[in-house]
Amino acid sequence: MPWWMLLIVIGIVFSAYMTLRSAKEEKEVEEAIIEKEGQVYMDRIQEEREKKQVVNV
Repeated sequence: MPWWMLLIVIGIVFSAYMTLRSAKEEKEVEEAIIEKEGQVYMDRIQEEREKKQVVNV
């Protein structure tokens, strides 16, 4: 097998590894953003509940 074919195979494997790695990192970032947005929503709900309690008391 010629040496340049080995380089091509190594390049393909490296490219696949980098693709999987970047996909994993992107998924983690998306999950962090979703979690942050969910926390903002839950905080807003809690504020509304507190306002209703103050009005009812």
